[in-house]
Amino acid sequence: MNLAFYIAKRYIVSKKSNNAINIISWISVSAIAVGTAALIIVLSGMNGLTGLVESLYNSFDSDIEIRAAKGKSFEVNEELNKKIRSIEGITDVGYSIEDNALLKLEDKQTVVTVKGVSKQFKSITSFDTLVFEGDYLLRKGNTWYGVFGKGVAYRIGASVNDLYTPISIYSPKRGKSNSLNPEDAFNEFKLYPSGLFSINDEFDYKYILVDIDLARELFDYTNEVTSIELSCDRNADIGEIQDKLQAVIGTGFVTKNRFQQNETLFKTLQTEKLLTFLILTFILIVATFNIIGALTMLIIEKKKDIVILNNMGADARLIRRIFLTEGFLITIIGASVGLFIGLGLCWLQIKTGFITFDEGYVVSAYPVRIMWTDFFSILGVVLVIGFFAAWYPVRIFTNKSINKDFAE
Repeated sequence: MNLAFYIAKRYIVSKKSNNAINIISWISVSAIAVGTAALIIVLSGMNGLTGLVESLYNSFDSDIEIRAAKGKSFEVNEELNKKIRSIEGITDVGYSIEDNALLKLEDKQTVVTVKGVSKQFKSITSFDTLVFEGDYLLRKGNTWYGVFGKGVAYRIGASVNDLYTPISIYSPKRGKSNSLNPEDAFNEFKLYPSGLFSINDEFDYKYILVDIDLARELFDYTNEVTSIELSCDRNADIGEIQDKLQAVIGTGFVTKNRFQQNETLFKTLQTEKLLTFLILTFILIVATFNIIGALTMLIIEKKKDIVILNNMGADARLIRRIFLTEGFLITIIGASVGLFIGLGLCWLQIKTGFITFDEGYVVSAYPVRIMWTDFFSILGVVLVIGFFAAWYPVRIFTNKSINKDFAE
């Protein structure tokens, strides 16, 4: 057995003459354990929230979206369709029209963003999974329906159970109107709410989904669309497909994957996670000052042992290694306990969901996702911090104290 490790292990478990050293040593272990567990729990919680946001947005956004590089809308022709469908890995193609309109129900009204979608939208995005009340229905015979964000429905007092009061939707007619009647300057249609969806306030108070044919008539479009939405094979490389697609359709169009469609949001989530990691790491650094105190007091207490070891042939390098190993053992024990507690609590939340949300939330329990990259990052950071926390007092006091004892 390694002599430095054996002696360091004995120093940890053996009783010291000064009980304060024992207390500080185990406080050091506890501080590292709490800091490590906090890092695991908080980062796993943020991973869970990020995963939840991604799943919600992925249910609204397609794998790849095509928009015009300039202008709002563009014309879809057979040549463009052939170019898109020629790319291997694209499984389905849908079309959408998005623009603003006025929604009115009796004396209540609000401006909304109308997203008219083709029948492929449901399979391309799994949007129907976001509908928490009513059904995903956009047209039945000659009757128009819409799926409303719950915030929009709240503002105008719409209900999926009201089948008798239609909702009016208005949009300015394209071109000039010579009529003296202001109402002639607007396209007006009637529709009923078939379902309510919820993602977050940004979407819930903004969007309603309608059939693309209604959107064409409402906004005076013929075969124009504002975007083309694509789904890709699950095993396909989205980045590769996007590059091939961009090369085929040319610079007149812009392609975006799911991340790029909500780039600001996802970059914000990544930045928040990084800042949280740095803040908790700083707290952990402060906690490791206990290791400095424990080792300093231990070196002072073990001066006689140091002299005896020196007389038995131990050099200064071995002495330093003993106390450095002591600091490492404190760090490893604390990190191991912290990882066990953190992973255990996260696993328990995943399996049982003991931390719950009130009614009205998208999920019933707080989402947690353990990422092994976080696990190894945390372990690496803790070990590095523990090394420097142990190296400083060992280096300083061996130079000042141990060498002095050897001289004597």
